[in-house]
Amino acid sequence: MFQGRKLLIATKHKKENVIAPIFEKEFGVSCFVSDKFDTDTLGTFSGEIARKEDALTTLRNKCLLAMKENDCDLGIASEGSFGMHPTIFIAHADDEMLILIDKKNELEIIAREISTDTNFNGSEIKNEAGLLEFATQVKFPSHGLILKPSEKDISKIVKGITDERILNESFHEMMKEFGKVYVETDMRALYNPTRMKVIEKATLKLVNSIRSLCPMCETPGFVVSDAKMGLPCDCCNSATRSTLSFIYACKKCNHTSEEFYPHKKMTEDPTYCDFCNP
Repeated sequence: MFQGRKLLIATKHKKENVIAPIFEKEFGVSCFVSDKFDTDTLGTFSGEIARKEDALTTLRNKCLLAMKENDCDLGIASEGSFGMHPTIFIAHADDEMLILIDKKNELEIIAREISTDTNFNGSEIKNEAGLLEFATQVKFPSHGLILKPSEKDISKIVKGITDERILNESFHEMMKEFGKVYVETDMRALYNPTRMKVIEKATLKLVNSIRSLCPMCETPGFVVSDAKMGLPCDCCNSATRSTLSFIYACKKCNHTSEEFYPHKKMTEDPTYCDFCNP
């Protein structure tokens, strides 16, 4: 289905460095990037352009708009979000989504990786010592930094800082002009090796999803579409909120199948039972 075809990677931040080798090896495609569409028009991490849509809509639009500008029928894009982890509330998280769109075969496959492995951070800095302490904490200079007057003030921004001399000069210039400086991690993939590794993990997940074929029509992307709760308690046999089964669905022929006990256990510990441990 993909062998020998050209695959557009919709990025301006060097994500092709991790995506292209994997897809070329696994599917025999020829990957390319293009500057015909500026992905930053859909939003920037540093705040100059706000992301107007949710992450999934933005991801899909990014891929489709880039494909349209390049007259290409096979494309891939990624979109990252940063903030508190959805379940581990004391930790920051990198939430990466990747999408493959194949117009020729009317196919759309999505993968997602949520990781606590991120240096995402920001702080108001009042002196050079505090600046260097923050920089060390977030893995500078291998990871880039951004300086601006305050968290919401984008009247002046210095991005992609990976040199200590430039960091100090920019800090003192901004302090002289505004009297305060806000420093934050540059989360663009080319300035953030930690994020690039999470994108790589998401890419491998996408490969696995593509390789999962529908048993009826053999269309790629036969993946989990829903999960059913109800794993029985090991003590009282009551249904718990833990996962009993996964539902797999094909977007092409609508075939579905149910996999029971996907986490390889047939009962749940009473600790997670609302009756034994209300």
